[in-house]
Amino acid sequence: MTPFLLPHTLLGEGPHKVIAVHGWFADRTAFAPLLADLDVGAFQYALVDLRGYGAARDAVGAYTTSEGATDVLDLADRLGWERFSLVGHSMGAAVAQRVLAAAPHRVRRLAGVSPVPASGLPLPPEQWELFASAAHTPENRRAIIDVTTGGVRPRAWLDRMVRRSLAVSDDKAFRAWLDSWSGEDFHTEIDGSPVAALAVTGALDPALSADVMRGTWLRWFPQGELAELPGAGHYAMDEAPLELIRTLEDFLRADSVGITDDTHAAHAADATDRTGAA
Repeated sequence: MTPFLLPHTLLGEGPHKVIAVHGWFADRTAFAPLLADLDVGAFQYALVDLRGYGAARDAVGAYTTSEGATDVLDLADRLGWERFSLVGHSMGAAVAQRVLAAAPHRVRRLAGVSPVPASGLPLPPEQWELFASAAHTPENRRAIIDVTTGGVRPRAWLDRMVRRSLAVSDDKAFRAWLDSWSGEDFHTEIDGSPVAALAVTGALDPALSADVMRGTWLRWFPQGELAELPGAGHYAMDEAPLELIRTLEDFLRADSVGITDDTHAAHAADATDRTGAA
């Protein structure tokens, strides 16, 4: 059987290949505010639509992070990309970490933007009801976006974000993805990985904050880094696009081609927190 091919957009022709995976509320158009200013000479980006979203909105699937990782690896094979870096937003970062768990030798660098940790994100009962019912309740999607951007964004922007979310996601898939990214804990599969791994958080996001990353991401990735964008919440692509591009591409550019696993291991204790915290 021919593997499912993730719908995708290729941007650039650079030698450093990067697969970008969107989050729970959007398809690949989540990255649209970045496209005009990406370094397409240094990088080639593949922006994908996960099953249930965008051009894959009607695709049948389990709608899990592990299935998403398999789809990403199948796409990389079809593109002929033996090694590549990964950028994942929120839920998409959980998919990216699943790719790392499944094929660690293929991942050059890993960057998560407001990343869901590999331990999942357990929600208390009242929050669970808000998130679970958001599949069919636009007002709940709006409330989630508002809270995770600090309650300071314009009403029209919140409304636009909700409209986009409804337009590009299938309700059943949207609900199913929640069970996977929030409830599955696979952190033991990536704990101690020598890959360079950057977590980018927004200071206005109370859910996936810098403190959450210190207790998860930086504990599991010996070469983990943390960057906090002071003017952003959960949707840094929309809220602080230029700062996000600079942060991500500076990190990706720091890759040392040909670095050995022994070198990675020798530096395993040298985790770096860009905020200056341990």
